[in-house]
Amino acid sequence: MPRTIARWGRPAAVVLILGVLGWRLGAGPFLTGLASLTAGAVLAAALLTALATAAAAWRWSAIARAFGAPIPFRSAVPAYYRSQFLNSVLVGGVAGDVDRGFANDPRAGGARLGLRIVAWDRGSGQAVQLALLIVALLAVDTPLGVATVGAAGVAVAAAGLLRLALLARARGRDSAPSPFFAAVLGDLRIRLLPRQVLVPILAGSTLVTLAHSCVFLLAASITGTLHAAGTLLPIALTVQVAMALPLSLGGWGPREGVAAAAFAAAGLGAGHGLAASTAYGALALIAVLPGAVVLALGRGNHGQNRIARSAIAARPLTPRKAAP
Repeated sequence: MPRTIARWGRPAAVVLILGVLGWRLGAGPFLTGLASLTAGAVLAAALLTALATAAAAWRWSAIARAFGAPIPFRSAVPAYYRSQFLNSVLVGGVAGDVDRGFANDPRAGGARLGLRIVAWDRGSGQAVQLALLIVALLAVDTPLGVATVGAAGVAVAAAGLLRLALLARARGRDSAPSPFFAAVLGDLRIRLLPRQVLVPILAGSTLVTLAHSCVFLLAASITGTLHAAGTLLPIALTVQVAMALPLSLGGWGPREGVAAAAFAAAGLGAGHGLAASTAYGALALIAVLPGAVVLALGRGNHGQNRIARSAIAARPLTPRKAAP
C-alpha cells in the first residue's frame, strides 16, 4: 500500500494542483506563458542555465573529491545536464539525482557512496537557497513576510527528508537512526566544512540560485509583470524553494501553485504568477535539453566513470579519517 500511495500520490497531487488552478484562473495564464516565449528569452535562459549547471557541477565535483571519489569538472558538467533533464521530465524530480549517484565508479565507493555525495550536493544547495530567501525577505519590503520563511523552511525540510528517503530506497539499505546521524555529523565535520569544499558549496549554490532566479524574472517580464527585480526576487526564491519538493510531474505542480499564491499575496495577481511560472517552466525545460543529447549519446554517466577510474589510478587518494 505505501508503494502504491507513493507511486500514484505525486501525480494525483500535481493533477489536483493544476486542476484547481485551471478551475479558478482558467486556461488563459497557461496559454499566455507559452505564447510569450521568444527566441531572445530562450537564448538568455539557456545561457543562465549553462552558468547554473557549471556552478552546480563545480559544487558536486568538490564534494565528491572530499569523499575520495573524484569527478573531474569536464565530466561533471554533462552529467549534471543529464541529471537536470531527467529531473525535469520524470515524476518526483529526483530520478536524475539517483542516476548520478548510481554512476559513481565501483572503485570509488560505488552507488552507495555516490548517492551519499548526491544527497549532500542537493541538500547543501537547498540550504543555501533557503538562506538566500531569508536574506531577501529581510532586505526587501514584501508582503510575503515571516509566514513565507516558515513555509519555506518546512518545504526544504520536507524536501530533504523525502529526497533522503528516495535515495535510501534506491540504495536498498535501511540505516539505524543513530549511525545515520553520526555519519551526517562526520560528513559535515570532516568532508564539508574544510575551506576547499565549503567555498564551492556556498559560491556555487549562490550562483545556481541567482541564475535560476534571473530566469524566473525573465519569465515574469515577458509575461507582462514589469516590476522592479527587488519586488519579484523574493517570489522567485520562494518558487525555487517550492520546487525542491519531489512532488512534481515533469517539473509541474508545486511551482505553479506557489507562484500563483505568492503573486496574489504581493498584489500582482494570481493569473500573472501562473503565467510567469508557465513561461519559466517552458524556458527551464528548453534550457536543459542538452541533457537529452547527453542521454541519447549515452554519455554523462559512462564518461564520468571512465574519467574517474583514470583519475583514481593516476593519483592515489590521500588517506582520510573515515567518517563515522
